[in-house]
Amino acid sequence: MTLLAVAGCVPREPEPAAIRPVKTTVVAGAAAIDKNFAGMATPDDAVTLAFKLSGQVRDIPVSQGESVKKGALLAELDPRDVELQVSATRSAYEEARSQQQRMQRLLEHQAVSRQEAEAAATRYAQARSTYENTLDLLNDTRLRAPFAGVIERKYVSNFERVQAGQSVLRLVAPETTTVEFTLPESGLALLGDTATRFHVTFDNYRGVTFAARLKDYAKTSSDASGFPVSLTVDNSAPTRYRISPGMSCTITLQRPAAADDAVSLPVSAIYAPTEGGTWVWIVDADDRVSLRGVELGELFGTDRVSVLRGVTPGERVVTAGVYRLREGEQVRILK
Repeated sequence: MTLLAVAGCVPREPEPAAIRPVKTTVVAGAAAIDKNFAGMATPDDAVTLAFKLSGQVRDIPVSQGESVKKGALLAELDPRDVELQVSATRSAYEEARSQQQRMQRLLEHQAVSRQEAEAAATRYAQARSTYENTLDLLNDTRLRAPFAGVIERKYVSNFERVQAGQSVLRLVAPETTTVEFTLPESGLALLGDTATRFHVTFDNYRGVTFAARLKDYAKTSSDASGFPVSLTVDNSAPTRYRISPGMSCTITLQRPAAADDAVSLPVSAIYAPTEGGTWVWIVDADDRVSLRGVELGELFGTDRVSVLRGVTPGERVVTAGVYRLREGEQVRILK
């Protein structure tokens, strides 16, 4: 009985603390910094068509979404009013021409003065100009496709009365090489840097990256929402990868790092406690962690941040579980 009591009082040895598993990465240099922006393909050629004169729409022989060839008839006004003008100006033109020819013959026989002949020639020139202008008006009663494309939208219907300059149809090219995105003010200087590169990936073509070059950009932003930027996509296989207006894409802007010794880390490696400061956990040769302060630069890519000071290439940094570690704690690195 006494032996049992003594045995029960022997203290147990404490169990060894569990070694925490962590994910890590090796700090590497950042030769280039990527920034991603959401974008959209926009048409290379697009135009909103309107008549130059007022009138009643007689016919719109195309439908929305229809493909048309260059020169195809898209809309027509009732030409009767213009035809009456053509008829009237033709009569005036023919009369002035006949009078001018008669005065020229009389001048040759010195039956009229040169001043009278010149006045007849002036009336003839004016009548001819008026007649030709009304012929142009007759042509303006028809809208034709300036290029092959697709009818994106119809704004009016048959028999509707329209005013000069009122939108009638919108025609867009069915394929494009142009994409647009909005760049914040902080990145505007990068557009003038010849070392800046652009790459585009479309949601429709996952895994395919297209090189792109700067086309143009707005140098002002009236609503402070950013600066619209247009790029030209280098599509070497247009029959395989058909890019249509409206397709969504991701634009990657790549620029050299600000310094030759620049490094970057995943955002998940940064420890930022509520009391302030930015830190990382460094793993030493004995797989123990120590906290080190770092100075961060800009965010880039989808999940990375540049580090200006605090770490050097080759050091191992914890990238997951940074808020559960303690100074000097031993860890097990997950492969």
